[in-house]
Amino acid sequence: MTPLIETKKLTHVYSAGTPFEHVAVEDVDFSASRGEFIGIIGHTGSGKSTFVQHLNGLLKPTSGSVLVEGEEIFSSPGRIRQVRSKVGLVFQYPEYQLFEETVRADIAYGPKNMKLDKEEIERRVLEAADFVGLEPELLDKSPFDLSGGQKRRAAIAGVIAMRPDVLILDEPTAGLDPRGREEIIYNIRRYHAAVNGTVIYITHSMEDIARFATRLVVFSKGHIALDGPPAQVFRHVEELERIGLTVPSVAKVMSILKQRGLPVEDGVYTVDRAVEVLLGLKGGVAGA
Repeated sequence: MTPLIETKKLTHVYSAGTPFEHVAVEDVDFSASRGEFIGIIGHTGSGKSTFVQHLNGLLKPTSGSVLVEGEEIFSSPGRIRQVRSKVGLVFQYPEYQLFEETVRADIAYGPKNMKLDKEEIERRVLEAADFVGLEPELLDKSPFDLSGGQKRRAAIAGVIAMRPDVLILDEPTAGLDPRGREEIIYNIRRYHAAVNGTVIYITHSMEDIARFATRLVVFSKGHIALDGPPAQVFRHVEELERIGLTVPSVAKVMSILKQRGLPVEDGVYTVDRAVEVLLGLKGGVAGA
């Protein structure tokens, strides 16, 4: 089966040929299939944000290729326009990109550029607003009158309204309080479940990503260091720490318990699963 989106030997060099030359990503092979929820993690400067900006053509590779549904995204002048309706990218602090007079107009901006009719645009605006948890009465307000969390949701809705096959979010909960963070995560998960699209989610929070990603891709020094299901990736506690990442506290505790002789399984990284495993130990946990 052809991957929905794929990179082959993707390399990007900033300021090539100058004293400031910097290789941000190098020889990255990556593919994603429909329906995956992929978490991309890595310390600051690891190349993850540069990488995802290639997936809808915001950056052009220095070498290598990006393919959507098997076709190179730079194969023709009109191809990029098509790709950007299929691959939606939400930047960090997307609320700074709000600019229309009303929330409704901001969410409608992408569908309008897709030359859809008024009825379809309105359907998509209402659908996207519902997915992100924006009440209908907020749609006719100025986006600048919204709270920080509401602005974030409005900006995400503007991308969702284009109904992309791939939704990429670069740290969408950065700067939000715990309640706002949970609301954003809940709404993204609801969207993913409803449309069976592919979500690529960049984050620094191991605790968050451990709860909902079906696959983790770990970037380090411009390369993919680890790639697999969370249970598999979180077994590499020492390697993740060398990279500069902190594994979920639960995974670390369970790893220590295993080192001390408790018969716990590998790859436990959520609180719920840890409770099940510990309660199931013969002889009880209290004596251990």
